[in-house]
Amino acid sequence: MIKIHLSRIMGEKRINIAELSRMTGLHRNGITKLYNEETDGVKFDTLDKICKALDCHVQDVIEYVEDDAN
Repeated sequence: MIKIHLSRIMGEKRINIAELSRMTGLHRNGITKLYNEETDGVKFDTLDKICKALDCHVQDVIEYVEDDAN
């Protein structure tokens, strides 16, 4: 499964969704979906803008976590 750590990073940097939207030019709704891990995909351009604005790496924002095998 893919985990999105945008909310944690934004909290650490004390940046809210409106600020990130202004910094990146991305729509607030798209950022909100990522923030709440409610998206089924993300464009590379979106990740690039977020990483530049938050001064982080892609692997800081998204992470692959192996599903529990039951």
